[in-house]
Amino acid sequence: MVFSNIIGQPKAVKLLSRAMTTDRLAHAYLFSGPDGVGKTTTAITLAAALFCEQTERSGPCGHCGGCVKFSSGNHPDFLTIRAQGAAIRIQQIRELKKKLSFSPFESGLRVVLMEDIQTMRREAGNSLLKILEEPPPDNLLLLIASDSEPVLPTIVSRCQVIPFLPLTIDQSSVVVGSLYPELSGEEARSLSVLSGGCPGQVQARNNEEVLRLRNECIQAVVEPGNDRAKAVELGLDLAGRMADLKEGLETLFDLLALFFKESMVVQLGGTENPETVSLTAPRERWNLQQLSDKILAVEAARRQLARNGNKGLVCEVLMLDLCK
Repeated sequence: MVFSNIIGQPKAVKLLSRAMTTDRLAHAYLFSGPDGVGKTTTAITLAAALFCEQTERSGPCGHCGGCVKFSSGNHPDFLTIRAQGAAIRIQQIRELKKKLSFSPFESGLRVVLMEDIQTMRREAGNSLLKILEEPPPDNLLLLIASDSEPVLPTIVSRCQVIPFLPLTIDQSSVVVGSLYPELSGEEARSLSVLSGGCPGQVQARNNEEVLRLRNECIQAVVEPGNDRAKAVELGLDLAGRMADLKEGLETLFDLLALFFKESMVVQLGGTENPETVSLTAPRERWNLQQLSDKILAVEAARRQLARNGNKGLVCEVLMLDLCK
């Protein structure tokens, strides 16, 4: 299957698979949706299948000349346009027009991947519109747009729109786990929850030091031991390491709050995530009010940090509250 690597986008896969099977691909598609849900991956997968020289389009074979050139980034009939600085510029569209005036070099089809279409200003958009209104033969335009900003309506109306939606937590976890096999299942799931169903955004959050600190903090607050003085000493040591983070402290706060929220869900009778079976102690150590207090402590630390509070002091107060 061509799109077997695409997770959580059944509608997009169905529409594109049907178009390929019936040889009725539109001249231009607009893949629209949140960042990090598989829009560009789907476009690249489609292009790879189209450039494959095997007769049956069950997916790129990976061995023919077309596949080898595409995977190496050297296929002459695959063009990529990305924003230069903050936007796609009119000069880029003018250069594209010149290239589209010639027939494809090797395959029977040229594929143009245009990312961040929502950054295109009206002048560049009007220039692209002329291409979409009178599409040159043997060219397929794949436009990628984030839903963070609106796309020019004239562009949308000239394309077949393929909507992409956020993934479920389980689907996101699969994607994150495949991208970062060094992560434990619990870590992959936690980052997936924070991504809001957009696992492609996890890369910015994937900080090994942050994840390691998250695990150590949870271990410290869940199993503080019988020696109160040692527990406080460990908490303050962890607070110092938290304050020393050059980046990722907000993510660490998110991960800690998420742990207590999930523990609260379990307390309320929700289904326990199998990846966190090893951390069942919260159910026995804290009641709902105590878990709520932990969440409020994290949120208070976040607010103090946003107000330019002393990072070291903020982290110390937080860890002392969590270790109670």
